[in-house]
Amino acid sequence: MAKRIKTKHGFETTSERSKLMSKIRAKDTKPEVLLRKMLWNAGIRYRKNVKKLPGTPDIVIGKHKLALFIDGEFWHGHNWEEKKKKLKTNKEYWIPKIEKNIARDYDASQKLEYMGYKVMRFWQHEIMKNPGACYLKIIETIENEN
Repeated sequence: MAKRIKTKHGFETTSERSKLMSKIRAKDTKPEVLLRKMLWNAGIRYRKNVKKLPGTPDIVIGKHKLALFIDGEFWHGHNWEEKKKKLKTNKEYWIPKIEKNIARDYDASQKLEYMGYKVMRFWQHEIMKNPGACYLKIIETIENEN
């Protein structure tokens, strides 16, 4: 049986789970890098992880005032109403945490739009499954800005 440890958030988990969770990246994920390479190869210049903007967008194409977010399915609540019913452990921690993330994402998008940015959000699985379609959505948005 796996050894249980107490986390800084006040619940118990296994050391194996803790090790797995520590490897989850917040920046430079595979989908982000894939999308950035496609944009760069097309001559579209951008900044990544712009901390001065609400929500710290993963990619900002400043010339076109376009903020891109690549959201992880678990952390940002993809199909949340369905998935939260399936949580088996630490529900009292994860449900408020993910719901707070969803609200923060919405708030960041609203603030960016108020600042004149067009906001686009992609799920990681969308990019991994069909990066070309995501790239084309970005290109169409840029081309239709006028």
